Amino acid sequence: MNFMKGIFPIEKFRQLRTPFYFYDTKVLRDTLTCINQEASRYDNFEVHYAVKANANPKLLTIIRENGLGADCVSGGEIKAALQAGFPAEKIVFAGVGKADWEIELGLDNNIFCFNVESIPELEVINYLASEKGKVANVAFRINPNVGAHTHAHITTGLAENKFGISMDDMERVIEVAGELKNVNFIGLHFHIGSQILDMGDFVALCNRINELQDKLEARHILVNHINVGGGLGIDYEHPNRQPIPDFKSYFATYAGQLKLRPHQTLHFELGRAVVCQCGSLISQVLYVKEGTKKKFAILDAGMTDLLRPALYQAYHKMENITSEEAVQTYDVVGPICESSDVFGKAVDLNGVKRGDLIALRSAGAYGEIMASAYNCRELPGSYTSDELR
Repeated sequence: MNFMKGIFPIEKFRQLRTPFYFYDTKVLRDTLTCINQEASRYDNFEVHYAVKANANPKLLTIIRENGLGADCVSGGEIKAALQAGFPAEKIVFAGVGKADWEIELGLDNNIFCFNVESIPELEVINYLASEKGKVANVAFRINPNVGAHTHAHITTGLAENKFGISMDDMERVIEVAGELKNVNFIGLHFHIGSQILDMGDFVALCNRINELQDKLEARHILVNHINVGGGLGIDYEHPNRQPIPDFKSYFATYAGQLKLRPHQTLHFELGRAVVCQCGSLISQVLYVKEGTKKKFAILDAGMTDLLRPALYQAYHKMENITSEEAVQTYDVVGPICESSDVFGKAVDLNGVKRGDLIALRSAGAYGEIMASAYNCRELPGSYTSDELR
């Protein structure tokens, strides 16, 4: 029995206009329970949800109810987090290009911390805070020059990436902050990439942070907060077999390898690992086209609804949830006028016909949030299992 048939009658989906995102809230809540259980083994671990993965307000509410903070990379995400009820004191604001209005929004709401990526940004935050008579907490995002075993487009911790302050400039930036009256230096921030499954990458980050901490302490510079970002990946090939990522190993790696001081709090910014497996994009087959050497299953969903395959050549497991026919092989494509509008080539599916429903799995992260209106298309809808019971 496949995933969708095991939860809802197909008739539930037949009544909805496709394409749409479907979120299994049981999977989400089970994931959050696991995160909290594993993180709570350590007294000084704080988990923030990276809103950029999915800002659906229904999901944000569930995540907030489970006690996570919010990691935001835009003013719009700060607004979404606040509207979902996240406490401002649990919101961190990162991003290499923060506009003045976004900084002011954070200041006006007294968010916990700005993760700063350059001296010019630090100076702007100090100026805007002084205009409001406030002092802004800041952490410096340091580029650790640590590689990650992931797609080149989602590595962030190499010297060639646009993110962060170089290690060579770290001490100078901290000194500059000490001379400014309206910023308060509280920590260091790191992030090496996304969809990381090799714990060795996180060990390498821990080793680098240990080196930097020793260097700072030699100069009597104490840091209260260490933020290691997120990056933990998920199993795109077997979403049924492994719906919850290996949070136990993830948190244990940092607990065992990072030399935290007793006064320090360790912050995480998990996104994909929180929401990815709870979401599927549901699309209807428009046509089955017989090519010269292959068959095409043409869907009503396209790269406007799920960009990752076109952008990263990303894999999503696909299921024909309305067919029990013998498996055949198809190129699964969308209707967008771009050659890159392909979800997968040589995909094995139960025999496809017009009107069948195809589920593109593991689409809860960087799916709905990246949707666009290209070709003047409407944005996809969204439904949760709570709504469709």
